[in-house]
Amino acid sequence: MNLVIDIGNTVAKLAVFDGDEVIEVLRGSNHSLDCLTMLCNKYPIEKGIIASVITLSNTIKKQLANLNMPILELSYKTPVPITNLYKSPQTLGMDRLAAVVGANYIFPGKNLLVIDAGTALTYEFIDAKGQYWGGNISPGIYTRFNALNACCEKLPLIEKNGDTPDFGYNTETAIRSGVIKGIEFEIMGYITLMQKKYPDLLVFLTGGDKFSFDTNLKSIIFAVRFLVLKGLNRILNYNVK
Repeated sequence: MNLVIDIGNTVAKLAVFDGDEVIEVLRGSNHSLDCLTMLCNKYPIEKGIIASVITLSNTIKKQLANLNMPILELSYKTPVPITNLYKSPQTLGMDRLAAVVGANYIFPGKNLLVIDAGTALTYEFIDAKGQYWGGNISPGIYTRFNALNACCEKLPLIEKNGDTPDFGYNTETAIRSGVIKGIEFEIMGYITLMQKKYPDLLVFLTGGDKFSFDTNLKSIIFAVRFLVLKGLNRILNYNVK
């Protein structure tokens, strides 16, 4: 069994894999892996991988050092089963890299647009030859809500759940609809752009936030939970037999 750790800007996810199958996923603080010992005692884990978009805390470094198994820390130097054409690989978020590896593993030989909706909203493209060309980064839902509240004195901080009319009838719905529908239109714009270049395009949508789309797009969109974790598991197996 494999231990997969994905440390994001907001939370850490820890997963146990048996082959390609996700057995258990837990979420917690990205500064201390409180459930790490429990998982290692619960399952016969043989090896692990960790990827982080933040600097690892001293607590996490000590926890990993105490494990009785090899732990691969993913970096831009780690061999991966795709061709990485990103021109500054040392600045590439390892979650972005893992997401395209996971998508390519699920649908090899396809042109893929990978959209990860988290603290940041990322768009990645990997072609049918397994070549990753890069992508774009945009603010996620809560990042947009927080930015409006922080930068505009009279705009309140609101929750994403609630009424989202086409045009807001008060300030709360104006913000909510503006943010959520703006993201939906943004996503559809990227899909339309890439479809013109690659008519056979398939789209992966992952991350914690969900969106609604035009029915014409639903046939090419695959909502995949834990895509980054699956990509990390694939990278681990590729490096450690």
